[in-house]
Amino acid sequence: MKLTTLRALGVLMCLGLAGLASSCTQSSKKPTLIGFSIDDMRLERWARDRDFFDAAATKLGAKVLVQSANGSEERQVAQIENMISRGVDVLVIVPQNSKVLGNVIREAHRNHVKVVSYDRLILNADVDAYISFDNLKVGEMQAQGVVNVKPKGNYFLLGGAPTDNNAKILRQGQMQVLQPLIDKGDIKIVGDQWVPDWNPTRALGIVEDALTANANNIDAIVASNDAIAGGAVQALAAQRLAGKVAVSGQDADLAGVKRVVEGTQTMTVYKPLDQLATQAAKLAVDLARGEKPAYNSHYDNGEKSVDSILLQPVALTRDNVDKVITDGFYTHAQVYGN
Repeated sequence: MKLTTLRALGVLMCLGLAGLASSCTQSSKKPTLIGFSIDDMRLERWARDRDFFDAAATKLGAKVLVQSANGSEERQVAQIENMISRGVDVLVIVPQNSKVLGNVIREAHRNHVKVVSYDRLILNADVDAYISFDNLKVGEMQAQGVVNVKPKGNYFLLGGAPTDNNAKILRQGQMQVLQPLIDKGDIKIVGDQWVPDWNPTRALGIVEDALTANANNIDAIVASNDAIAGGAVQALAAQRLAGKVAVSGQDADLAGVKRVVEGTQTMTVYKPLDQLATQAAKLAVDLARGEKPAYNSHYDNGEKSVDSILLQPVALTRDNVDKVITDGFYTHAQVYGN
């Protein structure tokens, strides 16, 4: 009887200890930790991405560690190394320079950290996934937007940062629309420059020089985002040409949307950042938890064909600019000031 009782107590103790161990394991299980490395949060665009991403990741039970490189590739590499040392499960990177992250990504993989390339494709590296809008389509929309207004004339191409692979993809899309018109003689390219770091002040100087070189005879500026479009419009305004020269953009920055309403910028491309950030957060969590994401494309980054998720952008003109209001992206007061 005593032996039976002792055996029963032993079984109960084992079960209790097993339950306690299981409980301890569950309670000590850490939430997924995501490192979000952003090129430059001083730009409105990236601050919005951060906010949307953090909110989406939090809903999925993950925590987000965010760092901004403020436009420095050296700082970004150091920050990524720091996040790896702090035990992130997955890195989501908006690269400042798409070509210099191969070594730090190898370090991430040595530490069993997955890597997602966000918005801009990281080149020549073993990236696990890429998520962005279809930037080839964005480039096509930009060119078509100014062609619709200025089907003939002198065009100036104002490209983005030469270190950003997206700038090259945008140009490919732009030229798919422009090249047939160039071949027909309807359009003449009178200048073509890239803007380091997508800097509006640099864009201002470039367009000032272009206007001088062409005696103000420029009919359209294919600007690759709203920030540099702003610099272009400022240069045009100084020559009383704002609203007379067609100007493209992208990102639907508030300042860009206001210029579209005012008529000084012809169009922008609206990329619902909440969609991008929400899907990117889910992608990161899926990778960290060993689940298979729902990819819909692939991109060759020079080292491999990267599994990708591409979202569809929306061209915005004065005719449909209120979409950013109906979508809750901005309020009516923000766009129209009343």
